[in-house]
Amino acid sequence: MSNPMMNRALNQGVQAGRNEPVMSDQELNNLFDKPAAQNRNAGPQAAERAMTYDDVMMKTGFLFTILLAGALFGWFVPAVLGISPMVIALPAMLIALVLGLVNAFKREPNKALIIGYAAFEGVFLGAISFTFESAFPGIVIQAVLATLCVFGVMLALFKFKGVRFGSKMKKFMMIAIGGYAIFSLINFGIAMMTGTGGARSIEINILGMTMPLGVIIGIVATVLAAMTLIMDFQMIEQGVKQRIPEKYSWMCAFSLMVTLVWLYIEILRLISYFRN
Repeated sequence: MSNPMMNRALNQGVQAGRNEPVMSDQELNNLFDKPAAQNRNAGPQAAERAMTYDDVMMKTGFLFTILLAGALFGWFVPAVLGISPMVIALPAMLIALVLGLVNAFKREPNKALIIGYAAFEGVFLGAISFTFESAFPGIVIQAVLATLCVFGVMLALFKFKGVRFGSKMKKFMMIAIGGYAIFSLINFGIAMMTGTGGARSIEINILGMTMPLGVIIGIVATVLAAMTLIMDFQMIEQGVKQRIPEKYSWMCAFSLMVTLVWLYIEILRLISYFRN
């Protein structure tokens, strides 16, 4: 996440930018204006340009198109075949998890793996969203709108209010995100073995009100995901300023997509507690 994935993308991109020639748009134009014989031996690295905001936006939009296509598959196929959505949700989730981890730790962005992650993550989202929608009609559109609102607010805070995280805050966020990821994996294992919601289903009493522990966990996770968006925006901004190679825009788009998917799932789950 950006979150560690964005941090790796930036660091690797900056290093690549130092070791490989990154040409400006004017230099590229001059290169293309030369006769073919003069640039015939120019390798792909010689013509590699720097990453821009448009690169990240276009690739993010493309990945979300793939994600949406997978979500439609995960939503409609169980209904058409008359099977439980979890039959395709769990395998898709595991495949997406593996692809996500491989993408996160690869030294170079891999376009095919990132697109594959978007597709399988979309199938999982579609199936799990269908499950929630069946139990709580209208919850999916509520979660989508809430996710878009949070994204818009965080982007506005970053762009117009100049909200930035320092090194200490980044370390805190990475520790918090790592701790939550470990908790989620352990809790998922417990939930699968016991057939319950794990720690999230434990009832607690706050000021005379009884509620699942999942409400508190969901609020904390939603805040973490929202704050992670600031880190995403900040890392993209630094990557553009550092003129990292354009290929790393795939990693930036991938990381931004992961954060938004995480935010959507947490909001979806949080709304379900209140609807319940």
